[in-house]
Amino acid sequence: MSTTPTTATIPDYLVGTWKADPVHSEVAYSVRQLMVSKARGRFADFDVTIVTGEDPLDSSVAATIDIGSIDTGNATRDKHLCSEEYFDVAKHPTMSYRSTGIRWTDGSWVVDGELTLHGVTRQVPLTLEVNGFVADPFGGQRAGFSATAQVNRHDFGVDGGGVAVSDKVAISLEIQAVLQT
Repeated sequence: MSTTPTTATIPDYLVGTWKADPVHSEVAYSVRQLMVSKARGRFADFDVTIVTGEDPLDSSVAATIDIGSIDTGNATRDKHLCSEEYFDVAKHPTMSYRSTGIRWTDGSWVVDGELTLHGVTRQVPLTLEVNGFVADPFGGQRAGFSATAQVNRHDFGVDGGGVAVSDKVAISLEIQAVLQT
């Protein structure tokens, strides 16, 4: 069993409330299409708040993603994904994530939390990498985080696409956050 890192072992760790900088952050996914290649997409509009606690285990994250801001590089596909067959944006315009705890397991951080998508809430753990804390050239403070998860789209009632689209969806987050307080 490994020891939980402390703030002293996370270089330049800062306690505070952070907001994702949308220009330098990405909320993305990939899914196998026709089982031979990956289709990728990202969401352009999102709000992510991270609170770093005195003890990293007391930190939290909350996020809201505008599903209608999906961008796969193909406007026709984006419109189809927003339809009733997939995300049904008219009824479910956003998805959200709320952490329920943070733990150190097998040498890495895990954020336990609840993802709500398509009107369904499920436990989804995020594997987290703390990339660092740094002063920016404008006198502010920035922090970087990478996170990944995998979900089964059927668990959230997203059943469109039949066998042409894999059940498993990989989620990836690259967050550069700006210290607020």
